Amino acid sequence: MRRRGERPPREKAAVAVEEEVKSAGRKAEQGAEEYQCTGLLEQDFPELCARAGIAGVPKVTLRPAPSFPADEEPAKPTLMEVLARIERKYSYFQPCIQVEREHEDPRSVCAIFLRGWKIEEEMLGVLSQCLPALGGLQAVHLWKVGLTEQLLPALAALLARCPCLRMLSLEGNPLPEPAFHALMGSDSAQQSQGPRCPSRRLAHLSLRNNSIGDAAARLIGQSLSTLSSSNRNLVSLVLSFNRISDLGAGYIAEGLRLNRSLLSLSLANNDIGDAGAIGLAKVLGPFALTQAEVVERRRLLLAEALEQSRTTPKESEGQSERPSNLYGGVAPDKLPPAKHGKTPARRKGSSVQAPDPAEPPQLLLEEARQHRGSLILPGNRALLNLNLSHNRITERGLGAFLAVLEAQQREKKPKVPGQQGLLCLSLEKNRIPPTSPAFARLRELLPPQDLLPKTQGQKEEQELGT
Repeated sequence: MRRRGERPPREKAAVAVEEEVKSAGRKAEQGAEEYQCTGLLEQDFPELCARAGIAGVPKVTLRPAPSFPADEEPAKPTLMEVLARIERKYSYFQPCIQVEREHEDPRSVCAIFLRGWKIEEEMLGVLSQCLPALGGLQAVHLWKVGLTEQLLPALAALLARCPCLRMLSLEGNPLPEPAFHALMGSDSAQQSQGPRCPSRRLAHLSLRNNSIGDAAARLIGQSLSTLSSSNRNLVSLVLSFNRISDLGAGYIAEGLRLNRSLLSLSLANNDIGDAGAIGLAKVLGPFALTQAEVVERRRLLLAEALEQSRTTPKESEGQSERPSNLYGGVAPDKLPPAKHGKTPARRKGSSVQAPDPAEPPQLLLEEARQHRGSLILPGNRALLNLNLSHNRITERGLGAFLAVLEAQQREKKPKVPGQQGLLCLSLEKNRIPPTSPAFARLRELLPPQDLLPKTQGQKEEQELGT
């Protein structure tokens, strides 16, 4: 038995690792007091590693440009070219930091790649000094770097200090506890965490092959949207090659209900069946609000009514100050639709808390229709690309997506931003017969996929699937 007030062994280990990370950061900061980073990674990185006492410093090299087959017969290589090719071949297995530049200037590093070697606490402290000095850094790719749950907050703090970072690829780093949602955050989380939340600017996030299960999928779905917050920055999310089942797909679908910024979602190579596919399809079409969403909608409509009465005092003369009588006792759901050009504010003496004026309009204030006693919202038509290849979906799940796409065709809405609906749906390598009439009908409804540019992650998924 433990004594009263004694911490469990697991918590002690976590505290010890956190202290080591802080110690490594302090060592790096002490080195930074003597050495100011110049923005030249080839110079700053080895110098700070030497000051931190790190042996075997990885080399900073340029990432090789992609090679294409030549039409002409290649010339016989010289001896120096053969030796250089052999050196590049075996240097691949040595720890290094590969960089990409926008142009020849060594200060124009726009992406870094760390592949196949473990990042220790001391190394993370050095990187926390080097990477923020790269003013043009836009992408960070980490593949099998041995990231631990204790180091993830330190990594998030490091990425938050990179002013131009837009893309993070963290692949092949399974964690015993669900913690990847900390890299996404939400608008409300950003307000509380301030500059230490990388999702304030992060637009592309890849979490492939991280053994993400249903528990982590629930937290990721909550990071996409809740009743009080919504991630308005993330554009693409890759969750392929994980362990997400129907339950986890349902959590992701819940996060898509009130999210209108995510354009591309990949759930390929998971364990999703018909139940998960149907849950995702329901969100893409008109759906009924839950009881909690109806209550929140009424609160927002009431706050809008209070704002209108405050800004137009002449029209509200002779009326009671009670919120329920602002519109002659009309039920909150019958109030006029919110004007998205204005945002409600808090009125003195009122218990109703209006949304922050700096926030965009609430999605719950979208125009809704009544149907059999339920309020129906139009659904998520912002998602353009959904990859569900290599799962367990049958014709039953395919029928749910087919019904949504046919409904979008019947509506014939103008092609305005955020209203296009699903344009690319990948269902290859599922349990759907190639000769299925529903599958043929699906291809007729969707535009040619070649019209949509593929990201690097989508290309790799397609190559692995063939």
